[in-house]
Amino acid sequence: MAPGEPILPGTLELLILKAASLGPLHGYGILLRIQQMSGAALIIEQGALYPAMARLERGGLLDSEWGTSENSRKAKFYRLTTAGRRRLRDQTDSWERMVRAMRTALKATGGEV
Repeated sequence: MAPGEPILPGTLELLILKAASLGPLHGYGILLRIQQMSGAALIIEQGALYPAMARLERGGLLDSEWGTSENSRKAKFYRLTTAGRRRLRDQTDSWERMVRAMRTALKATGGEV
């Protein structure tokens, strides 16, 4: 994957849940954590991040509270709920099954099919 390559549809929410599972963060911190977790291969646009976080919060997967960021600004900090941890586990399992299936399919040779 080239640096800054767009993420696959349906993966943003999983990445947000994973980032939040590592500890409470404000929105921009989640964006930076995703970049760090992916070795800068995944660049998330703020215009996509914040609506996705709002959906996760409305769905009961993230909880938030206001606090002060490291640069002394008021910021909303997000953390996983119990339902969010369950969803992260389920989606991670599903993603790993898909990756294994794709890896197997892409390794197929003419003599195997």
